[in-house]
Amino acid sequence: MYKRNEERIMVNDFIFNESIDEIIKKRKSIRTYTNEEVSQEIIKNLNTYIKNLKSPFNESVTFEIIDSKEHINGSKIGTYGIIKGATKFIVVKVKKSEFSLQDLGYKMESLILYATSLGLGTCWIGGTFKKGQFAKAIDLKGDEILPIVLPIGYEASKKSLVDRTMRKFTKCDFRKPWNELFFLRDFSLPLTTYSTVGEYKNVFENVRLAPSALNKQPWRIIKNGDNFHFFIKKDKEPSEKINYDIQKIDMGIAMCHFDLSCKEKGINGGFKFEKPIIDDIPKNTKYMVSWIRE
Repeated sequence: MYKRNEERIMVNDFIFNESIDEIIKKRKSIRTYTNEEVSQEIIKNLNTYIKNLKSPFNESVTFEIIDSKEHINGSKIGTYGIIKGATKFIVVKVKKSEFSLQDLGYKMESLILYATSLGLGTCWIGGTFKKGQFAKAIDLKGDEILPIVLPIGYEASKKSLVDRTMRKFTKCDFRKPWNELFFLRDFSLPLTTYSTVGEYKNVFENVRLAPSALNKQPWRIIKNGDNFHFFIKKDKEPSEKINYDIQKIDMGIAMCHFDLSCKEKGINGGFKFEKPIIDDIPKNTKYMVSWIRE
C-alpha cells in the first residue's frame, strides 16, 4: 500500500504530488463552490483511487461519485442545503459492523487527502442530513447505512452567509491543544508541543489537525515507546437523531492521519488490538486500537 518515492508517499499505487504534511495543512471544509466542472479525467482518477482503497479493518465500504444534475436510479439530487455551487458528490454506504465506521473514516479521509492534492475542495457532511435522494442514487439496502456525503469541486472566493455561519457554529478553525489529546505511558502525563517525541512530532500535529464532527476531536493517544494506544472519549449523551456512532468515523480519520504521516516519514508499523493495561482511564473513555512499530 505504501512506498517511498523521492521524499513523497505512494498510497494505493498513487504518488501524491505534495507531502502528506502539506496536504493536511491545506485541507479545509469547503461549502461554497464555483460553477467550474470537475473534469472527467479527475473523476476517473478518483474512481481508480477508490477501487484501490485499503484500510486496517478491510471492511466493505461502497463509494460512488454522482452528479446532482443527472437522474440516477430514478432520483435527481438537485441542490443541497448548506452546500452551494457543487454538483458532484461522493456518496458512501456501509453495512453495520463493529469496525465499519472506523474503516469508512479511514478510507474517506485518505480519498479526501488525495482529492485535496488534485486541487479539489471537499466537506464532510454527516449527522442528520436528508438522505432520501442520496439513498436512492446509491441503491441503499435495508442492512446498510449512509452516514456521509462529500461534495467535491473548486472553492469559490466569496463565501455564502450559510458557509460563514457554519464555520463559526462547527468551530472549523479550532483545534484542541496537545495536552488534551496526547499522553505518555498513561493519562496522568499529558504531552505538549515541547515534549521530546522525536520523529513523531509532525505525526502528532497531523492527527491534531484532523477534522471531526463538530470539531470535538474525540481521539486520545497514549505513547509508550514506539507503541501508540488509541482511545475514544465519548459524548456523555449520544444524539438520538443519529442511528450510528459518528465518533467512530472521527477515530478512523485520526488513524488515517497517523498512519499516512508515519509511512511518509519511513516509520513502518501497523494497527493491532493490544488491549494495554492502563490505570485510571478517564470516564467515558474507551480503548479502540493500537499502532505498533515494526
